[in-house]
Amino acid sequence: MIASYDGMISKLRMLALNQHESREHIFSGHCASMKQSPPGVALRTFASSACGARNFYTGTATFLPGATLPLHTHQVSEAVIVLEGHATVFVEGRRYRLSPLDSLHIPALIAHSVWNDDLDSAMIAHSTFAEPQPTRAFTSQAFDVQHRGTNIPTGPEYLRRFETSEIYELADGAVFCDLFAKRFGAVGICGGYGRFRPGSSLPCHVHKFDESITIVTGEALCQVQGQEYKLSGYDTAFVPEGRAHRFFNVSEQPMAMIWVYAGDEPDRTLVDAGYCSGSISNSEDSRID
Repeated sequence: MIASYDGMISKLRMLALNQHESREHIFSGHCASMKQSPPGVALRTFASSACGARNFYTGTATFLPGATLPLHTHQVSEAVIVLEGHATVFVEGRRYRLSPLDSLHIPALIAHSVWNDDLDSAMIAHSTFAEPQPTRAFTSQAFDVQHRGTNIPTGPEYLRRFETSEIYELADGAVFCDLFAKRFGAVGICGGYGRFRPGSSLPCHVHKFDESITIVTGEALCQVQGQEYKLSGYDTAFVPEGRAHRFFNVSEQPMAMIWVYAGDEPDRTLVDAGYCSGSISNSEDSRID
């Protein structure tokens, strides 16, 4: 959803004052993994409490061939999106096989495990949690295995198959797909996939919640209130609430991202492009696009 309404400029100013100059952070897609990772699993943190993120966490997990993250639970919702390879996920014994860009939302306190059953290739998954510093509790519970292969709109978990999900255009050459949100059972988080053809971008905009953007294909130019960053190879930008930004595909190849908000449903408010380029600051008057 893209909105544009009067009064957003004053809200931007108030957010800038209330956030104590909260700024964007850029994370390398190949940053150091967490030392407590299980054998064969490299967990990387992007948006979290360490960079000032509120109400959500994002990161990736790289599974070597045959590696497993044993059965465990979290205190909050989690959404998993496969980026490379295939993942086998057991949710209280219910077995799902996930292909690239499939998404599985797992509610709080529901036991689950993740396995890369491919013995030749690594698997990479993107994870989102509905709190900035999630914890994991391993469990020895036992469940009967049940094979599941389709969407489960009434169950505790919710599977979104990318190949059957709705694709919509937000701007010329920029198409999006929502993979998890309140309407799909998620609590406090939403996210999806966006693909940009060469030369395309979204208009300059802000959100009423923090955002994490991970570049999964190609190269992006990220513009945040006068600052510019080049991102590729799972590089991730954390953009705080109310901070004007946009992403461009300045390459000759398609660019794609995984976007995540610390909110229930997607929402974007368009502002003057000068906020993104830096030619207009929050202290200046401006029209809204």
